[in-house]
Amino acid sequence: MPKVEKLKELENKLWESATELWGSIDPAKYKDIVLGILFLKYVSDAFEKRRKQLLEEIQDPESEYFTEDEKEKKEILEDKDEYISQGIFYIPEKARWEYLINNATSEDIPKLLDEAMIEIENENPSLKGVLPKEFVRSEIPPEKLGRLLNIFNNIHYEEYIENKDESIGDVFGTIYGYFMRKFSQKLGQKGGEFFTPESIVKLMVELIEPMEGRIYDPACGSGGMFVQSAKFVKRHKGKPLSIYGQESNPATVRICKMNLAIHGLPFENIKQGDTLANDLHKALKADYILTNPPFNYNNYNSQELEGDVRFKYGVVPKDPNKAKSGNANFLWIQHFIYHLADNGICATVMANGSLSAGGKEGEIRKAIIEDDLVDCIIALPPKMFYTVQIPACIWILTKNKADKRFRNRKGETLFIDARELYNPVSRNLNEFTDEHIQKIASTYRSYRGEKGYPEYKDIEGFCKVATIDEIKEHDYILTPGRYVGIAEIEEDSEPFEEKMARLTKELSEQFKKSRELEEKIKQNLAELGFKIE
Repeated sequence: MPKVEKLKELENKLWESATELWGSIDPAKYKDIVLGILFLKYVSDAFEKRRKQLLEEIQDPESEYFTEDEKEKKEILEDKDEYISQGIFYIPEKARWEYLINNATSEDIPKLLDEAMIEIENENPSLKGVLPKEFVRSEIPPEKLGRLLNIFNNIHYEEYIENKDESIGDVFGTIYGYFMRKFSQKLGQKGGEFFTPESIVKLMVELIEPMEGRIYDPACGSGGMFVQSAKFVKRHKGKPLSIYGQESNPATVRICKMNLAIHGLPFENIKQGDTLANDLHKALKADYILTNPPFNYNNYNSQELEGDVRFKYGVVPKDPNKAKSGNANFLWIQHFIYHLADNGICATVMANGSLSAGGKEGEIRKAIIEDDLVDCIIALPPKMFYTVQIPACIWILTKNKADKRFRNRKGETLFIDARELYNPVSRNLNEFTDEHIQKIASTYRSYRGEKGYPEYKDIEGFCKVATIDEIKEHDYILTPGRYVGIAEIEEDSEPFEEKMARLTKELSEQFKKSRELEEKIKQNLAELGFKIE
């Protein structure tokens, strides 16, 4: 069995075991506890791996660490710098996995876990305020916490590393991502606040192609955009990205930082706060913005935002007497534009209402279109999100369509209707396959004139390049269906008589199978003493 399949099998077993212990515990609280324990297992395993390397070097006469002095051995093994210099967190003795597992059946395990998290934060200042310290307050029975520890004790990362390019972080990062996805599905709408489905994130990364520079997500949730971007950089041999993010929910910020830490990514520029009300990256000009802000968000004070330099196209007003009035879609879009570098690119998920809304939103959209900032609009398939079924789209924004790396696209916008490109996962959920992602991304790359891609051509029903004048003719509405038209229907060349004969034969066979099944059911019921006339 390939290692990736083995890892999927492990993920399923871990999740099934963890959910058996769930019971009546609040899902949001249980999420924080489970992800915290998983992070604890990762940092402890990474520490022990480095400790084992040091021990081997201490015992190697050819190594500069070689010593036979027991005191020196202990000093080397407990030297914090030997771990931190390798990008590994230093884990104090009573916070190490082995110590906690040995005490998993203790009534004090909630207290020991809280103390372990505190000790790890004290030894690693970058983790200050990141780790959950609510095991005692959670009121989860000690026996359940002990069983959770034993569940995650089954992660033996060495079994899942296939080659030298893979690391312990790859294994734990995959499991962590799987658990976040499952919790997102369980939590419903609240889950969507911290997790964007992976296939959508993959598509967005393929569209903006981050290779080096500054990447920003002003509604960063659990950090999935950053993780997928880093994977893209690794595959294409780019340079490490400088990561900037902001998230309003403190618990989600902690999850994000742990997620980035597991993947070996920097997290010091992930800030906690309301992005629209309090921009904590005011001076940032990002090369890449990748984000999925809350759909149709209306929890903002329009009067306080008036005059803010970010919102030069205006603010959609709110009625102070109506809590649900207003819509922040174009506050977010203007925030992205403001933070883009001169040659920067932004991909953002938006509710479809952003494409056609009238009133103040329509005025702002018109101004943004006339300033030639909209590079591409992609209509997404239905049921792509775990939490809401609102029709959605992707906006791609750029300040410089004449960037010499690509074809001059001034005055043009690409429309892609991807509503029919999906793979059903369940009755309520669809996703993109890798082939779907490549079809959409390749179309956009051809439109930009990227090297190695065929010359762009409009495809009826799928993609169309429109000028600003054409968009003006449609009253500045950006719904892709207005531009791409209807796909050509494949001609049915089967003669009518032959088709009817084939269909009649197939129907007759189905009727026969139905009668046979009916007789079988009657026979089974008769054997049980029930007779049907």
